[in-house]
Amino acid sequence: QVQLVESGGGLVQPGGSLRLSCTASGFTFSRFAMSWYRQAPGKERELVASISSTGGVTNYADSVKGRFTISRDNAKNTVYLQMNSLKPEDTAVYYCNGRFRATVLREYDYWGQGTQVTVSS
Repeated sequence: QVQLVESGGGLVQPGGSLRLSCTASGFTFSRFAMSWYRQAPGKERELVASISSTGGVTNYADSVKGRFTISRDNAKNTVYLQMNSLKPEDTAVYYCNGRFRATVLREYDYWGQGTQVTVSS
């Protein structure tokens, strides 16, 4: 059974930090590119950060560059999102995503249940 379980969300003051974790099971984690998405109330889900299967390539949304860091530990089947200098506009539900394209016609796409991050004083 495929599972992606996020943790680490919560309430933090502006300027504070949080580290999100997403632990995977039921699939070969080390073959999957992993990403963090977020969705704020009334807005579409947006890509926050992504990391290649080996961890060698990372990408970030412009809005979080320099503040957020994505990383992974393939031995622990876990991907992380370190969030620093948090702003109220970072408030959202954060989702973990795993994606692997096995063939041109077959892509595996898995999602976690989400964890709430609220930035407020």
